[in-house]
Amino acid sequence: MAQLLSPSSLAHCELCPRRCGANRAAGTRGVCGADATLKIARATLHFWEEPPISGERGSGTVFFSSCPLKCRYCQNHEISTGGFGIEVTPGRLVEIMLELQEQGAHNINLVTATHYAHLLPEAIRAARARGLAVPIVYNTSGYEREEAVSELGDLVDVWLVDYKYASAELGRKLSHVPDYPVVASRALARMCAEVARRGGELVDGDGLMRRGVIVRHLVLPGHADDSRDVLDCIWRVAGDVPISVMNQYTPNARMRAVGGELARPVTDEEYELVLDHADDVGFTTMFWQEGGAVDESFTPAFDTTGVLRSASAG
Repeated sequence: MAQLLSPSSLAHCELCPRRCGANRAAGTRGVCGADATLKIARATLHFWEEPPISGERGSGTVFFSSCPLKCRYCQNHEISTGGFGIEVTPGRLVEIMLELQEQGAHNINLVTATHYAHLLPEAIRAARARGLAVPIVYNTSGYEREEAVSELGDLVDVWLVDYKYASAELGRKLSHVPDYPVVASRALARMCAEVARRGGELVDGDGLMRRGVIVRHLVLPGHADDSRDVLDCIWRVAGDVPISVMNQYTPNARMRAVGGELARPVTDEEYELVLDHADDVGFTTMFWQEGGAVDESFTPAFDTTGVLRSASAG
């Protein structure tokens, strides 16, 4: 069987569900905005993920440039659509992972790596061979191909996955994809199956997830009804999986200029409606956010920290 996650796949790229067919190997940029060059915007310890991910010492986050989705409200637009980042070799990615472990990271957190997933099998195996012992976290928008999830199943330990919309029309309007709920449901089901195949969820004595799935959902202003439908979808697909319901939506400049509901933060009332529904559905492990949503902690400074040298040396 041909493997999707092969460097040769870039000649006709179908890594993400868009399957745009761009010849990234020849320098053409896919819909994601990436060509054949690996670009990273930041690599450092991050303390604001969910407690089983960040723990006390932080999660070793690697922020990749570009993104297959085109969310109008993206809070990381500098790297997702702005192309910010530094070109590095796959070998440097291996070094970054090892450096983050040396800094005390509980895990290696690969943020939006979908369009670079063809590089991950070799990079992760090389890092393991050189002493990487912490879990690999795959931090994704949820817009993933089942085949890619399957090929990463033995290498990724924790799937930290978004489930953005229950409405296909909302996904089309806000992220410019026609099939988000169908694709996200299939990908989530495969992630859960891969974890089950390896023995199921594993949390250590310190409460850190060593293997498992956490499903995130960002509540959007004016769309609490869809958020409640999202929770119903997650339950149908994954059952009583740990969920993270976030209120950190921060209007970007584009949304403020356009106006309307997405020009404001989520209200306390909207957030409570969604949290209450999560309880009603039956989720037993849920993470939520307290206090104001607009906080610099949730939007890291994309300043290339740790990309060319150890973050601790910055």
